[in-house]
Amino acid sequence: MKKRHLLYSIIFIMTGLVTFATGYSVQADNTKTTESSTSETMQKIEPKKDTYVIASDSAFAPFEFQNADGEYEGIDVKLMEAISKLQDINIRMDYRGFAAALQALDSGQADGMISGMTVTDERKQSYDFSDPYFNSGIQIAVKKGDTSIKSYKDLKNKTVGAKVGTESADFLDANQSKYGYKIKYFDAADQLYDGLKVGAIDAMMDDYPVIGYAIKQGQALETPIKRESGGVYAFAVKKGQNQELLQMFNEGLKELKRTGEYDKIINKYISDDSSSEKTKANESTIVGLIQNNYKSLLKGLWKTILLTLISFALALIVGIIFGLFSVAPIRALRTLATIYVDIIRGIPMMVLAFFIFFGLPGILGFTIPDFIAGIITLTLNASAYIAEIVRGGIKAVPVGQMEASRSLGLPYNRTMQKIILPQAIKIMLPSFVNQFVISLKDTTIISAIGVVELLQTGKIIVARTTQSTYVYLIIAIMYLILITALTKLAKVLEKKVK
Repeated sequence: MKKRHLLYSIIFIMTGLVTFATGYSVQADNTKTTESSTSETMQKIEPKKDTYVIASDSAFAPFEFQNADGEYEGIDVKLMEAISKLQDINIRMDYRGFAAALQALDSGQADGMISGMTVTDERKQSYDFSDPYFNSGIQIAVKKGDTSIKSYKDLKNKTVGAKVGTESADFLDANQSKYGYKIKYFDAADQLYDGLKVGAIDAMMDDYPVIGYAIKQGQALETPIKRESGGVYAFAVKKGQNQELLQMFNEGLKELKRTGEYDKIINKYISDDSSSEKTKANESTIVGLIQNNYKSLLKGLWKTILLTLISFALALIVGIIFGLFSVAPIRALRTLATIYVDIIRGIPMMVLAFFIFFGLPGILGFTIPDFIAGIITLTLNASAYIAEIVRGGIKAVPVGQMEASRSLGLPYNRTMQKIILPQAIKIMLPSFVNQFVISLKDTTIISAIGVVELLQTGKIIVARTTQSTYVYLIIAIMYLILITALTKLAKVLEKKVK
């Protein structure tokens, strides 16, 4: 019995060992197969940075735009999100407008750029491009229900609109004599679409994905003529830099196409019919626009106010200092104040903003955030004018008061503090109020470097909704209310001071 039990025990142990070994072998083989399968479908690239900054446009639907909740989405946005997950990298999207995104890439403030960017021979000299992720094209669109245009020949003696400097404009110009139409050029997409809506043009030509998105959003458009082939869109990095990021994009893009996720992203935002996704409210009305976008508009308004308050407070300090320098008895201080005022007033504010935001980082060696760059720009610009207001206010005080005070033995600084400035401030106050209003309006220029203040917020909403008339009307009313309220408040303060 003992021998039999011993024999059973040995058999049981041997069976367990064989099973364990076999199971381990099978599990190891499965793991190896899975790893092999993964490596065949997508190659993982080792990142060289903890976080990559990806610059992009801020209002180019359907590739990148803000939705009704104020969050960015679109073809480019979803592609980058999906690829970053596949490659297990951290990215930070920087939405600042197409031109500003290019500048950010050139200056090293961004590691890569995705913004519906067409690959051209000129751009290849400055940037390295990924595999194309979208084949674009241009197409004629007309009002829905317009049956008079079915071919290019039907455009004879009609007016066709296009955006300045686009592939559509080039195509229309090249074929104008052939088909006999007139061309009307527009600076922006919202103007182009509004032109067709109000009947200023009979047809328009634009990138087909943009038209497709407009149709998806419920715009009453039709595309009766087959689209023309166009350029390809690709992800870009600065030439010779961040090559691993380029490889990550290419590998991720291949995987998205293999799994079908790429097609889902494209089909979500582009359509050839009028079946559109419903938003929270009908954005074809002012009420609907406000209901869907009031949070974004208020956020943009707050940033506008913040820019104005901070920059004007700093401008007052700098301006008063240089204003006092301009009337100082020391010639060197007067010369310094004159040079400062002449330089700042002689440079257009947009050029100054571009230099501070794009040019200075190359000199200083570090990036200046767009909001800070905006404050610096507004501060410098306003301070030069405030310096002149201070100089004029002090000069308006009768010179005899300074002479009388000095003859009584009071020093220059004490005379300015106790006698001249109290009178000058009353003279300056209306001009200060006026300069504050000007600074508030000047914040719209700062949108050129990507600061999402009130106007830029409006542009972003227009890019999504194509309702430029209502959106800009809402923004104009908001500015009017704000400036009127501030002006009334300033007048009350002015009366109290006097």
